[in-house]
Amino acid sequence: MSGFHGLQPDPSMIGRMLKPPFAIMPDPAALFRQRAERFSVLARDNPLAAYLGFLAGLSRLQADLAEALPPAEAIPAEQVQRARENRMPPLDRASLAGDVGLRTLAQRFMDDVAVLPMPAPAATALAELREAESGTLDRMIGDVLADSIPADTLPQHLFLSAAIQVHGARLASLLDPKQLVPVETGLCPCCGGPPVSSMVVGHQGAEGARYAACAFCGTQWNEVRIKCLACGSTKGVGYMAPEGEEEATVKAEICDSCRSWVKILYQNRNPALEPVADDVASLGLDLLMRDTSYRRAGFDPFLLGY
Repeated sequence: MSGFHGLQPDPSMIGRMLKPPFAIMPDPAALFRQRAERFSVLARDNPLAAYLGFLAGLSRLQADLAEALPPAEAIPAEQVQRARENRMPPLDRASLAGDVGLRTLAQRFMDDVAVLPMPAPAATALAELREAESGTLDRMIGDVLADSIPADTLPQHLFLSAAIQVHGARLASLLDPKQLVPVETGLCPCCGGPPVSSMVVGHQGAEGARYAACAFCGTQWNEVRIKCLACGSTKGVGYMAPEGEEEATVKAEICDSCRSWVKILYQNRNPALEPVADDVASLGLDLLMRDTSYRRAGFDPFLLGY
């Protein structure tokens, strides 16, 4: 595995006297504003500067839209309770496909995005998306909701993913985190989505705890350290970082049981780390992992095609 340094599991700070909260719900405007700022910082002296700068602008528009929209309609209490009793996510992503309100939000966001500077292919994809018929748009939104995106329309789906993130975060923000329960290892307890990455946090009350982050709805949930987020195994879990970067704040958490990996970010060492922005900016780690036998299990709509 040329270019890599294998690391043993780090057991430090796994057990704490205080039990960290299971779930942390997003503040949509703050979430996207912080992400935009992080993308902007990461764009400096980065080979992906142009793309990171574009995503900074996209995230700012997400924040603006989240602030401008009227309050979202909360998920019905009986649906939340039923989901809790059956250990299911209360935000049913599949039910959002074909939702007129979501389509309207997506169309409004695409109009906002049209002012952003972007490469000609992206501008063409956005123009096609804005002219799409309702049925086509609903079908594409359904693809995003299912994390099943055709390779030939990646740019269009990137724009839709950004719009739908706003809707998902708004719905998640209205939930009481105490009503959420674990569903399955590595699945968001709010919407059932896969993690984009996980973070070892340093904030008060949860120092050293690990939280997985959902790219769809922005929910973060507590997961045991040194456990595969793809299969739940605690055996054969290790950590890989580029050679010479043993103290890296972004590493690949690998699992020998299912041969998968998910990025882990050490926010306790660098509080500025953001689960989506730093996932994109650390694309070099993905490229190195391509030369291994492990497959990426983290899902990031902004890294589709890489």
